[in-house]
Amino acid sequence: MDGHREPGTLGTTQEAMTGESPTRVLLADDHTMFREGLARLLASYGGLEVVGETSNDGGAIALAQEKKPDVVIMQVQMPLEKARDTLRRMREISPRPKVVIVTMFEEPRLMRELLRLGASAYVLKSSSSRQLIGAVRAAVFDPGARDMVVGMPREALEESVEGSGGVLSARQLEILLLAARGLSNQQIATRLHIAEGTVSRHLSDTYRKMNVSSRSEAARKALQDEWITISDITESEEEA
Repeated sequence: MDGHREPGTLGTTQEAMTGESPTRVLLADDHTMFREGLARLLASYGGLEVVGETSNDGGAIALAQEKKPDVVIMQVQMPLEKARDTLRRMREISPRPKVVIVTMFEEPRLMRELLRLGASAYVLKSSSSRQLIGAVRAAVFDPGARDMVVGMPREALEESVEGSGGVLSARQLEILLLAARGLSNQQIATRLHIAEGTVSRHLSDTYRKMNVSSRSEAARKALQDEWITISDITESEEEA
């Protein structure tokens, strides 16, 4: 999907699991039947151990601090501020767990925001069990797996962010963030597996739409308009 990653196939991730200790999973969902069914599903695939279950965001933080899971599968519901706060607090836990959002909200702007706040994957509840398991395992075992989106229609992923002179596509916003992190066009091309010329064209279109003339101006405007945040940039530098 343009701008986001799909998790790898189940077979590939299962092979990577050979000889590894079970992946510790925490479930946070207020629907008891869904949570219990998900726990059974995870156990049936093997290599996954549910170490805790909770029905609310506060419980998710407390259990994550206590149980030290590798991954937290977390629902998103109204009010959304709870999910935002939970993701921020998850980032402060050591060791920091991966977070896989499971939701019924087919909302591109919410998806982008939660991925930006640190979620590794955004999975619609209409997705298959195979897709969910693939997202969980990829989040834990694939160092390059981030910003995975599962079950979102392609037309929804193409929904744009408003710019002063036009709109930015999901791909252009992604390239803009990498540029703000200081990556060269060649480094961005390598990271996204696209041609360097494609990166240059996207940046040129982005500058035109934003009415700026350089990547530094574009980054400043994106920060000002809250399309990206300082933490998006500094966190990447820490990981590098």
